Amino acid sequence: MTVVGGRDGGDLDGFHVGRVPEDAGELVSDFASEWENVSFATRVWERAVDDGYRVDLRVHVLRGERLTTLVRLREFLAEYHERDSAEWPLAEFTRGGDVGLAGGGEAFWLVRPGLAVDVLVDLDRFDAETAIEVAGSVTELPAA
Repeated sequence: MTVVGGRDGGDLDGFHVGRVPEDAGELVSDFASEWENVSFATRVWERAVDDGYRVDLRVHVLRGERLTTLVRLREFLAEYHERDSAEWPLAEFTRGGDVGLAGGGEAFWLVRPGLAVDVLVDLDRFDAETAIEVAGSVTELPAA
């Protein structure tokens, strides 16, 4: 499937990533991890650089009981990224009927209690709006 302004990102843990920026790296890797009782299914797009590899785009699907509201999700991600939640400049964005938060190359939203998606882009490679654009392309797959 060809996506206008990018390429298809495939399926990740019950979600479809509909748009990956054209300039995102071609090396794609999936990871599973857990932190503070929240599981992460992660896909990264990276590219080779002179001193190794650089991640251009990350999409995380997060699952955990503590992710009950958008505020709790923000607090969790601030702790995960070792940021001060009160000092983290984020603005609301909408995607369909969902409201999320975005800033600094990151866009995240609560799909429903216990389930969230987080998109991060490399700001040296893309502008901050790219995270919101990618987030807007992420859709939950129908239950099998």
